[in-house]
Amino acid sequence: MVLRCIAEGETTMPTFADRQKDFEARFKLDEELRFKATARRNRLLGLWAAHHLGLTGEAADAYAKDLVAAQFGAGGDQRVIDKLLADLAAKDPGITPARITFELEHFAERAKQQLMKE
Repeated sequence: MVLRCIAEGETTMPTFADRQKDFEARFKLDEELRFKATARRNRLLGLWAAHHLGLTGEAADAYAKDLVAAQFGAGGDQRVIDKLLADLAAKDPGITPARITFELEHFAERAKQQLMKE
């Protein structure tokens, strides 16, 4: 029966090329979701930091956008942490890399939840 279906041009099992296309599509979707989650996380983190810096309105939004952009330079997450540490240390000398990392992870989870609801 399987031979007859294959001989007639019908396949019951996906081909390697089909599986590869599915994998590539899933990979693309996963990468897109990861990019969106990272950008959203950094925006939320930037708004949190802006609040601690006393920034509001457009200034807070601009700071959050700068933090999103910082992710895409060399260093990734570490660059974001270093920027926040430098910016927040001036206002709050008690801020630590551990606190920033904690907030980074907190906002990463919140960003994922927000994206899943959309």
